[in-house]
Amino acid sequence: MSTPPALESLSGDRATLTSRALDALRAAIVDGRLEAGERYSVAQLAERFGVSRTPVREALLVLERQGVVRFERNRGVRVLETTAHDLEEVFALRLLLEVPATRRACALLTRDDLAALERELRAMEGLAAEGDEAAFMAHDKGFHEIILRGSGNRRLTTIVSQLRDLVRFRGASTVGRSRDLQAILAEHVVILDALRARDSPGAARAMRAHLLETGRLLLAQESAPAAGLPWADLLEG
Repeated sequence: MSTPPALESLSGDRATLTSRALDALRAAIVDGRLEAGERYSVAQLAERFGVSRTPVREALLVLERQGVVRFERNRGVRVLETTAHDLEEVFALRLLLEVPATRRACALLTRDDLAALERELRAMEGLAAEGDEAAFMAHDKGFHEIILRGSGNRRLTTIVSQLRDLVRFRGASTVGRSRDLQAILAEHVVILDALRARDSPGAARAMRAHLLETGRLLLAQESAPAAGLPWADLLEG
């Protein structure tokens, strides 16, 4: 039985409201307006963001599945703290997912895909010169997503995006410590050069090196060991 047009419209509006609530909650967690370790009620958050309770609750359920918040019976929802161990797990998974995806994508990327990667890289280059970290990282994410989609596995983009969110929720960044935006840009240049040359092993190595460097630096700032990490030998070579 088909859904009546009115209900289809309501369903679409509800999905949009949930998506907006999710974006608002994510942004508030990233910038610290919603603090890790603190507990909030659904009603409180709905009033705060000017959205009804239903889309807020649905957005929070998405964040709970991602391990960002936890519902506590009759006590609201708590924003979870991301530990150094969580960061370690994130980069272990990114290594296992993105390195083989890059190797596969190298043979599958179209000319349009390569042109899109070039556009992301040029945008990153301009933003690195300006020192705009937030905008730079948005294009960094876009660069990785083009490769993931190009691997032929559409679910990878969503999974890796969720993993990246866990790092963002912690407010972690390697910029301004032992590397700057220009250094991150250079790592992406190496990846794209290998992809253009259809050098699958080289592209995989470049992606692995990029992820390992990012993971090591993030863990170093958390006072975790900078060498001998249990995931550092994944996908060697």
